Amino acid sequence: MKFRILCIAAALSAVPVESSAAPAVHVVDGDTLDVNGVRYRLHGVDAPEAGQRCAGANGDEWPCGQEAIRQMEELVLGKTVSCDGRGTDNYGRTISVCVAGQIEINAAMIDAGLAWAFRKYSSDYVAREDAARARATGIWQAATTTPWDYRAQRWEAAVGDAPDRGCPIKGNINRNNVRIYHVPWSKDYAKTKVDQARGEKWFCSEDEALAAGWRAPAWGQ
Repeated sequence: MKFRILCIAAALSAVPVESSAAPAVHVVDGDTLDVNGVRYRLHGVDAPEAGQRCAGANGDEWPCGQEAIRQMEELVLGKTVSCDGRGTDNYGRTISVCVAGQIEINAAMIDAGLAWAFRKYSSDYVAREDAARARATGIWQAATTTPWDYRAQRWEAAVGDAPDRGCPIKGNINRNNVRIYHVPWSKDYAKTKVDQARGEKWFCSEDEALAAGWRAPAWGQ
């Protein structure tokens, strides 16, 4: 009888036990993240770009783009993250409201003063933005450039310097042979060189770069 019990126990231990692994989460920037290989763009918010600096209360500038990335990392890394689907944007990213544990990420970024309500596309976070502005927190310490104006300014400044006027996006191939494109507001844009002899290219739009097999850089963990 003892031998039979041992055999049954051994057989049971050989049966695979189902487990639900936590999703693989990677931060791209202050309003974009990858969950299990799917890229999500937060609905209704626009965070400062990775290389953007914002005006501070004391008159100095601070790295608001990097602070937004750190805040996103604090919210999602090591957490179970789920995102809904609200269509896709022009770059193939899924527009989403994402939740980490019990915290809605979109709302949390606005509350921390590390993202603007993207009023062009949604009014969902306007009240939260108004509350963050009243607290003078984060980006609301002093008048500062919005990310959409920052992108437009950087694009306009780079257009004239590109070899093919109107095509300032730099398609770089890194040491791991990964093709990454840098838009004019990219943190590494100024130091990125285009060596056409290596197959690197200039692009006129992000759509063009994506279609050619290049991808946007990821700035977070």
